[in-house]
Amino acid sequence: MTQETQREPYRRAMVVVAHADDAEFGCSGTVAKWCREGMEVVYVIVTDGSKGAADREITPEQLVEIRRQEQIAAGKILGLKEVVFLGHPDGYLQPTLDLRRDITREIRRHRPDILITTNPTRTLTRTNYIGHPDHFAAGEAALSAVFPSARDHLTFPELLEEGLEPHKIREVLIMGHDQPDKWIDVTDTIEIAIQALKAHVTQVGDREVEERMREWRRRAGKDHGMEYAEAFKHFILR
Repeated sequence: MTQETQREPYRRAMVVVAHADDAEFGCSGTVAKWCREGMEVVYVIVTDGSKGAADREITPEQLVEIRRQEQIAAGKILGLKEVVFLGHPDGYLQPTLDLRRDITREIRRHRPDILITTNPTRTLTRTNYIGHPDHFAAGEAALSAVFPSARDHLTFPELLEEGLEPHKIREVLIMGHDQPDKWIDVTDTIEIAIQALKAHVTQVGDREVEERMREWRRRAGKDHGMEYAEAFKHFILR
């Protein structure tokens, strides 16, 4: 038995992503699994979602509210404890100190044992997707918040004034990494994950998202004895 397995089991988790629907595309099977197991899971949605629509008639303000409600609906399907919306402008995200502080605040407030976020680097290993700059910025800011900002009491001392004590996260999982080394079996929760993704009506529309999600998860689990899996690059933090 490893030192890690001897430690207290994880009780709280956090997912930090740029947009409503990012987590559903990347890790909703894992999140549903954790919620079923009794873990408290919090989503932190970094941007306001004001840009992601093809409809020329919709205003940014309308889109913000629609996407917010879609994410809340998806969260209820998954069993989330809470969804936090930071409200940074969609499409313009940068890994600034302000963003890092905002994420650090939520880490210290909710004190997760494990955190999932997006790949902070553009790998260009796929032929049909070049990546979204907001995803990279959210991943970089989240990792910088995990270490060292959430841990160090001298970083963002104003958070101490808010009553938010430092917190050390035990493990980080990166979605969309081209060299994953951890696979989580989501066979029992794939249906919940699909339903959560479908809650994002403005984003999935009439696309065959169910077939695509099944294929992605099937491919991830193929060589690991799992019917459906989600793959991550993982880091155990000491």
